[in-house]
Order: sequence, then C-alpha cells, then structure tokens
Amino acid sequence: MDKVNDAKSMAGDTISAVVGDGDSDPTMNRVQFKPKDYRVMEGCGGAVLTICRDGPDMDKTVFVDYKTLDGSASAGADFEYTEGTLCFKPGETSHTVTVPIIDDEVFEEDEHFLMMLSNLRVVDGAGALQTRGGVATKFEIGKNRTATVTILDDDHRGNFSFEETTMSIDEGIGCVSISVVRKSGARGEVYVPFRTVPDTAEAGRDFESLEGELLFEDEVTEKTITINIIDCEEYEKDNKFYVELGEPRVAPAEKEFYAILENRSGSLTEEQIKVAMQGRPRVDEDAMRIEVGIVASPAFKNAVDKMMQKQDLTVLVSTGSWAEQFTEALTVSAGDDDDEDSDAEPGLSDYIMHYLTLPWKLIFAFVPPTDYFGGWACFVVSIIGIGVMTAFIGDFASHFGCTVGVTDAVTAISFVALGTSVPDTFASKTAAIGDDTADASVGNVTGSNAVNVFLGIGIAWTMAAFYWSGRDGKIGLEVTPGTLSFSVVIFCVEALLAIALLLFRRRYGGELGGPRGLKIASSAFFVFLWFFYLGASIAKAYCYI
Repeated sequence: MDKVNDAKSMAGDTISAVVGDGDSDPTMNRVQFKPKDYRVMEGCGGAVLTICRDGPDMDKTVFVDYKTLDGSASAGADFEYTEGTLCFKPGETSHTVTVPIIDDEVFEEDEHFLMMLSNLRVVDGAGALQTRGGVATKFEIGKNRTATVTILDDDHRGNFSFEETTMSIDEGIGCVSISVVRKSGARGEVYVPFRTVPDTAEAGRDFESLEGELLFEDEVTEKTITINIIDCEEYEKDNKFYVELGEPRVAPAEKEFYAILENRSGSLTEEQIKVAMQGRPRVDEDAMRIEVGIVASPAFKNAVDKMMQKQDLTVLVSTGSWAEQFTEALTVSAGDDDDEDSDAEPGLSDYIMHYLTLPWKLIFAFVPPTDYFGGWACFVVSIIGIGVMTAFIGDFASHFGCTVGVTDAVTAISFVALGTSVPDTFASKTAAIGDDTADASVGNVTGSNAVNVFLGIGIAWTMAAFYWSGRDGKIGLEVTPGTLSFSVVIFCVEALLAIALLLFRRRYGGELGGPRGLKIASSAFFVFLWFFYLGASIAKAYCYI
C-alpha cells in the first residue's frame, strides 16, 4: 500500500483541474470512472475500464490523461503498464481503456492494481485551450478518479464456501436453493461433496435428506444445491437443519499428482512444491456449513387464525354428549388412545385392562361434556371425582393394611403412594415424549400431586375437622404426627440428591433421556432412593430405628 500511495502522490502533481469531492453540484461537468471497481480473471486477456463524462456543458472538447499504478499486482509481471490521453469530443459521454493482463501458470493470491485520471483540459469551439476561470461552466475530475482492478488468480482450484452461513425459509416454500461459490481461483474441474444434517428439523418429516456432489467445471464459480421442503402445516414451527460441504476432490490424474507432491518425490524443488500445493482446492472452514431455519408459513397461520376467530373453540375439545362418553367407556381400544394406528385390533392385554378399569370408566363417563357451561361443569365435576377417588383409595389402602397387619404409615408410603404416583409417572412420561421440552411433564406431575394432596387428603381432613369441631367441645381435628417428621427429613435429603443429579445431567447428557448408559444409571439411582426411603420409613414405623 505504501507503493500505491507514493504513486498516487506523484501523479497528483500533474492534475491541472479541480478534483471533485462529491457529485452534489448539478452545474459541474465531471469526468470519472464508472464503475470504479473491476474484477477480472487472470486468463481474460485484458481488463476493460469505462471512463464517463457527464454534466450540462456537452459542446466542448475535453482531454484527460490516464495511467496504471502498481498495487499488490506489478506492471510487467501481472499486467502491462498502460498510459495515454482520452479525448471527449462534443456530445461524447464515455470511452473505454483496455489494460492487458498477463496470465501465468503460477499460483498467486488475488491481486489488484490501480488506474488514475489526471490533467483535465477543456477546449472551446474555436480550439482554444480554456482555463478554469475563463469559462461559464465548471469542469472537474469526479470522486471516482481512481479505479481498482482485482485480478482473480485462476491457477488455484478454488476455495469453496456458502455465500451465507444462516438463512430462514417458510415451510410452504416447496424447495430451497442454496448457492455454493468458488473464490480465489477457478482452474480445472473440482467435485465438492455436500450433505444435509438434521437438527430440530427431521429428515423425511420437515425436509428431504440429500447427499451428493457438485461439479464445478473449468472457470465455473457458482453452483446451487436444491433441497425439497416438506410442508407439515404446523401452526407454530421453528426448526432447523444444516447443509455441510465436504473435502473437495479433483480428477484422478490430478489426485495422483498431488499425492506425488505430498510424498516429496520427483525432481521439483521445495518452492515449486509449495506453490503447487497452494493451488489445491479447499473448503473455507468459516463458511463450510449453513444453518437453514424452517418457520411456519404465514399464509397457513393466517388461515388458521381466521378459522379460529370464526369457530367456537369449545367444539375442538368437545366430547360431544353423555351418550358418546358412555360409548367410549364401553369400547375396547387397541393400545394407547394416542396410537397412530387407530385401525389396529385390541389384544388380550387390552381386554384385561379394559374390564379392570371399566367401573372407573363408567363412573367418569357421568362427568358433563366439555361444551356444557363453557367447560366449567366438566372442570368442577372432574375435580370432585378425582378427590373422591383419591379418598376412596386412601380408605381402601387403610383397610387393606389393617387386614394384613401393616401400619397406616407404611400403607400410606407404599400402597397409597404407588396407587396415586405411578399413574402420574406414566402420564408425565407421555407428556414429555409429546413435547419438545420438559414443561408439559413438569406441569403434569405438579398438577397431579396437587390434586392428590390438596383434594384427596386436604378435603378429607377439612371435612373431618368440621365434623369433630362440634363434638366433645373440641375445636379442629387432632392428628398424631407419628413418623411424619422422620419421613419428611429423609424425603428432603433425597430430594436434594435428586436435584443434584438433574443438575449433573443438565451439564452432561440432558435431563431427560440422553446416552443409554447414563440414562440407566440415573434410573437405577432414583429407584434406589425410593427403596431406601421406603426401608428407612418402615424401620422407623416399627421402631427398628
């Protein structure tokens, strides 16, 4: 750059006209490069630069000198030194100058040189040379008085990359076209492998998996990858996948040539080997991967929004009528209710579970349908039903424990806990599988335990408190704590251990699922905590501790 600046300062001494700082004055006549930046291949033969004249006074003849200046490219090695004078006759608005480019077989980085305009002269109709003060209108060299010409070396096989590293598309787009560009050379045929990599977007569900190679022919600098996008018509969608470029490869003959160079065999010098190896095709590590985000189609979202505005939302979650609820309660279903194969025939286990749970199905079929009183009737009756069922399970377990000789404390932490918590566990597992995050499972288990504790126990204790408050002159209900304090301490300690494990899992492997070994070890640890709690509480209840 010092060399360029020195050349500019030397050339500046020959400029005899004003050099404009801007193009804001409409009365000014200007001569300048348009455009000021040029990019040419090394083997193009010559760079063609355009000099334009514009302004209100086009009836005069204008002369301007030009010459090339060295940049990172040198005259005689990369281009031929060029200088001369252009004559703009009245009415002429543009001229072109060609600078010959020297093509060699040696790999070089992309280089540039400059061309500068200077010494602007104006001639009137009589042929007399006019000074700037002797004419009514003004003339100057415009702000684009210097042009930059970049020579793209075509001896390099090229650096390959994506034009951008992120992009976002609508899921209804049909297909997406991604450009791969070839920079710093375009010599020879190069094969560039590519493949799609799923992330939150799944291959086969959100997009069609694609893997292959792009063939860049000689002098070709851009190719396109086309990937089909599958429209799932999801209202809220924010998924992504990646497209990666692999290591470029050349024709077998060139591959063998580079292999020879790598082994340092033959009569080539170290410098020749270094230059030749620099010309190998490569991938730009900073732009070898592009992230493609898939978002919901605005047209689909608008259509759904309009439909929802016109539609009664209670219809979407409605259970129809009591008759429909009793029909569903008496029908044997195959597998889970969410099973995708709705036409599957129920098996033996389905019939066994159906008849074991039939009484509960019939009881809850009496719950009002969801479209009665805006869903409030269903909500209130369902909560009451769950509370009654929990109280029934507690009393049943207490009688069972009394029959087999087990204390109420042991019955509560074993049979009652299993009877109410295990279904919650499976429901939470289903919620976690059906959701992208653990939010649904956390909400499910929290809500279920709240219902079991506050309704199943809280309502029963409240009713008992009111009942006993009017008897024997006592206020409230006296309950002997028994081993409750010991069980709470054990539970709190184990809860802290469980939270510590979850924090560890968050850092290594994920809180839910994760690697098989870590998943099994975590599950085994949680089961051990349960049995330890159960054993310690039983030992305390029977005074072994």
